[in-house]
Amino acid sequence: MSKSLTINYSEKILLALNLTPEEFRQEARMLISVKLYELERLSAGAAAEFARVPKPVFLTKLAEYGVDTFKLSEEELQNDLLSASRHL
Repeated sequence: MSKSLTINYSEKILLALNLTPEEFRQEARMLISVKLYELERLSAGAAAEFARVPKPVFLTKLAEYGVDTFKLSEEELQNDLLSASRHL
Protein backbone atom coordinates (compact mmCIF):
# COMPACT_ATOMS: atom_id res chain seq x y z
CA MET A 1 0.00 0.00 0.00
CA SER A 2 1.47 3.33 -0.99
CA LYS A 3 1.50 6.33 1.27
CA SER A 4 1.34 9.99 0.36
CA LEU A 5 3.02 13.15 1.55
CA THR A 6 1.47 16.59 1.28
CA ILE A 7 3.61 19.69 1.03
CA ASN A 8 1.92 23.08 1.19
CA TYR A 9 3.51 25.83 -0.89
CA SER A 10 2.46 29.14 -2.36
CA GLU A 11 2.23 30.15 -5.99
CA LYS A 12 5.26 32.37 -5.30
CA ILE A 13 7.41 29.24 -5.05
CA LEU A 14 6.34 28.10 -8.50
CA LEU A 15 6.97 31.56 -9.91
CA ALA A 16 10.40 31.81 -8.26
CA LEU A 17 11.39 28.38 -9.60
CA ASN A 18 9.64 28.93 -12.94
CA LEU A 19 8.00 25.51 -12.66
CA THR A 20 4.54 24.11 -13.24
CA PRO A 21 2.91 22.28 -10.33
CA GLU A 22 3.78 18.91 -11.94
CA GLU A 23 7.39 19.96 -12.58
CA PHE A 24 7.64 21.05 -8.94
CA ARG A 25 6.24 17.71 -7.73
CA GLN A 26 8.80 15.82 -9.83
CA GLU A 27 11.64 18.11 -8.65
CA ALA A 28 10.62 17.61 -5.01
CA ARG A 29 10.51 13.82 -5.45
CA MET A 30 13.95 13.91 -7.09
CA LEU A 31 15.43 16.14 -4.37
CA ILE A 32 14.15 13.89 -1.61
CA SER A 33 15.42 10.80 -3.44
CA VAL A 34 18.85 12.28 -4.06
CA LYS A 35 19.26 13.37 -0.45
CA LEU A 36 18.17 10.01 0.93
CA TYR A 37 20.64 8.31 -1.44
CA GLU A 38 23.41 10.73 -0.46
CA LEU A 39 22.78 9.99 3.23
CA GLU A 40 22.88 6.26 2.40
CA ARG A 41 19.34 5.83 3.67
CA LEU A 42 18.14 4.45 0.30
CA SER A 43 19.88 2.37 -2.34
CA ALA A 44 20.13 3.79 -5.85
CA GLY A 45 17.34 1.46 -6.98
CA ALA A 46 15.00 2.43 -4.15
CA ALA A 47 15.76 6.13 -4.62
CA ALA A 48 15.09 5.85 -8.35
CA GLU A 49 11.80 4.12 -7.63
CA PHE A 50 10.82 6.88 -5.20
CA ALA A 51 11.76 9.51 -7.79
CA ARG A 52 9.73 7.58 -10.39
CA VAL A 53 12.58 7.42 -12.88
CA PRO A 54 14.61 4.49 -14.21
CA LYS A 55 17.75 3.75 -12.19
CA PRO A 56 20.16 4.78 -15.01
CA VAL A 57 18.37 8.15 -15.25
CA PHE A 58 18.60 8.60 -11.47
CA LEU A 59 22.32 7.80 -11.45
CA THR A 60 22.90 10.26 -14.30
CA LYS A 61 21.01 13.03 -12.53
CA LEU A 62 23.05 12.73 -9.32
CA ALA A 63 25.82 14.88 -10.83
CA GLU A 64 23.30 17.70 -11.38
CA TYR A 65 22.82 17.76 -7.60
CA GLY A 66 26.52 17.52 -6.77
CA VAL A 67 26.26 13.95 -5.47
CA ASP A 68 28.81 11.30 -6.39
CA THR A 69 27.33 8.39 -8.29
CA PHE A 70 29.68 5.89 -6.73
CA LYS A 71 30.99 6.11 -3.21
CA LEU A 72 34.41 4.55 -2.91
CA SER A 73 36.63 4.80 0.12
CA GLU A 74 40.23 5.85 -0.44
CA GLU A 75 41.30 2.25 0.08
CA GLU A 76 38.79 0.95 -2.47
CA LEU A 77 39.92 3.57 -4.98
CA GLN A 78 43.58 2.65 -4.45
CA ASN A 79 42.77 -1.04 -4.94
CA ASP A 80 40.86 -0.27 -8.13
CA LEU A 81 43.73 1.84 -9.48
CA LEU A 82 46.26 -0.87 -8.62
CA SER A 83 44.13 -3.53 -10.25
CA ALA A 84 43.64 -1.42 -13.37
CA SER A 85 47.38 -0.71 -13.68
CA ARG A 86 48.08 -4.46 -13.63
CA HIS A 87 45.91 -4.90 -16.71
CA LEU A 88 47.74 -2.31 -18.80
